[in-house]
Amino acid sequence: YLLTAAAPTPASLINWYEQLGIILMEGFGQTEAMGLIGNMEGQRRIGSIGKPIGETEIRISENGELLCKAAGFSPGYYKMPEQTAAAINADGWLLSGDQAEFDKNGYYRITGRIKDMIIRGGENIYPREIEEFLYTLDSVLDAQVIGIPDHKYGEVVGAFIIRKEGADLTEEDVQDFARSRIAAYKKPRHVFFVDSFPLTASGKVQKYKLREIAQARLGLSAEMVEAS
Repeated sequence: YLLTAAAPTPASLINWYEQLGIILMEGFGQTEAMGLIGNMEGQRRIGSIGKPIGETEIRISENGELLCKAAGFSPGYYKMPEQTAAAINADGWLLSGDQAEFDKNGYYRITGRIKDMIIRGGENIYPREIEEFLYTLDSVLDAQVIGIPDHKYGEVVGAFIIRKEGADLTEEDVQDFARSRIAAYKKPRHVFFVDSFPLTASGKVQKYKLREIAQARLGLSAEMVEAS
């Protein structure tokens, strides 16, 4: 068994591990929650973080954000009342910043980060969905999707892709692959090929840096970025 956390694991990677005879289990947690919040027990479901562990309570807010509460959670940030108020609401629920959904059996699934959601002409687009789609393209080793400022739509979809070794994948290939397989408004308008993604010390992708790279490559002005 392998336990993974920090970000949702692509279904294609989970299936690849299974072909090797290795069961990959996804968990979910935060430092403020003293570790794990949810974990897969009993029936395994690919793409799910399972059910709340111990006496942890979980609910989903009106905007789709996962909220959680338990006696052992941190009461706040030391001498930082404003940051505490932004992270923990008046009723004591920790705001995870993650979008989530659950099925009829109570299994939760993380669908993305609230701040990463792309709004294109009034349509909400969840980057995780597009990333999962791009993983189905044989030449793609890894993919990250971001919102890029646009005069007409406010934002459009941008994709950063790491190609598999020896793959000869072009932007036109990606857009042709997407044309008949996903809704037109979800199709990447811009595709960038890179050798690696900017990461935090803990290995998380820094999407804000990808946005900065995209804006620089496209020559977007600071005024346009601010307007979006």
